[in-house]
Amino acid sequence: MSSSASSRAAPPTRITDGTDDRRPVPLTVIVVSYETRELTLDCLTSLFDQTTTPMQVIVVDNASTDGSADAIAQRFPQVELLAEPDNLGFAAANVLGARRAAGDLLLLLNPDTVVLDRAVDRLVRFSAERPSAAIWGGRTVFADRSLNPASCWRRMTVWSVLCRVLGLDTRFPGSPRLNREAYGGWCRDSERDVDIVSGCFLLVRRELWERLGGFDPAFVMYGEEADLCLRARPLGARPRITPSATIVHLGGASERVRSEKHVKLLAAKIALARRHERGLRRHAIVWLLRAWPAMRLLAARSAVAVGGSSTARDELMTRRSIWSHRREWWSGYPIERTPRPTTPAGVSR
Repeated sequence: MSSSASSRAAPPTRITDGTDDRRPVPLTVIVVSYETRELTLDCLTSLFDQTTTPMQVIVVDNASTDGSADAIAQRFPQVELLAEPDNLGFAAANVLGARRAAGDLLLLLNPDTVVLDRAVDRLVRFSAERPSAAIWGGRTVFADRSLNPASCWRRMTVWSVLCRVLGLDTRFPGSPRLNREAYGGWCRDSERDVDIVSGCFLLVRRELWERLGGFDPAFVMYGEEADLCLRARPLGARPRITPSATIVHLGGASERVRSEKHVKLLAAKIALARRHERGLRRHAIVWLLRAWPAMRLLAARSAVAVGGSSTARDELMTRRSIWSHRREWWSGYPIERTPRPTTPAGVSR
């Protein structure tokens, strides 16, 4: 089952009709690519080399101009390719891919990842061993095999955001109290329940995904997996991480401008607070998040004023850019105040 991508000059090939040609498989893997041609090819190579679980692989290409769609179609004809004429964003592209899913399990896999040592097989096995979790994740490392802690996160609190504003989380990264959101001090070397599994390597039951409506496309970039996991908890989901499934995750391959990344990150975090927090806690978190770039801007100005290096001047430019674009993040992404309705029944155990 595959589709060939046409050249960018012609309308791209898209598979959007019918489902009767899909054969049931245990697993559907969805990869969303954008301007990551070589990385996506490496990701798919490792996926097929390291996976024995029968799977359907769907790649949604978000209107890349680097020849990604053509290269994927040529190198991997077994992949179901959706070459989009417009950049849908990460959340909407995953929703589109999931509509074509035939597997009982959905694996969301970033294009800037490399599957190691049967990681997908191990994660699928882990899901069978811990069915009550309903959402599962693994361990991520950088290219040099050092720990990439971004495989999971704890939900925001007033304290955790205050630590971020004051820079305590970066000054004391190994502290479980001062670097709370990143589970400071935990090397991801043990199995553990977590609040949020990163969307770079996230396995979820398709039934639960559909019950939740998948990712909310309002989260243009960042925050979509946090929103999904937090909305899944009332249904009984308890996301869980295993160290036995390890992948390389380079991180940020399609997000090259640092200030743009921070603008989107702030918008996502404020939207998450507005949706999932209540009362004074919500207001406190939102205002602390708004204070965060202002505090960093003041710190950057101080560093330059005392004879800062070129690195300090670059940091000041970045912080100025983030603050000058505050209209884009001040109120967060436009979302509903409360989570979208969900079926009240709990996750089957």
